[in-house]
Amino acid sequence: MTSAVKGPAGYFPSIEKKYGRPVAEWKDLIRTSPLTQHMELVHWLKAEHGLGHGHANALVAHTLAEDAGK
Repeated sequence: MTSAVKGPAGYFPSIEKKYGRPVAEWKDLIRTSPLTQHMELVHWLKAEHGLGHGHANALVAHTLAEDAGK
């Protein structure tokens, strides 16, 4: 039995399905953005790419944690 993915990564399947782009592509966009603050990136994804708040927040949180080595 496989346990369910928890935390921000739990949103990834629905993000890929809803927006038609792989999570890796969203992470690349976040990493190449000139913005660095969590909420700045969330607002940017919402305004420029039409993501919902929860999806944008999950992508940013996971990407920044990954880059911080957490």
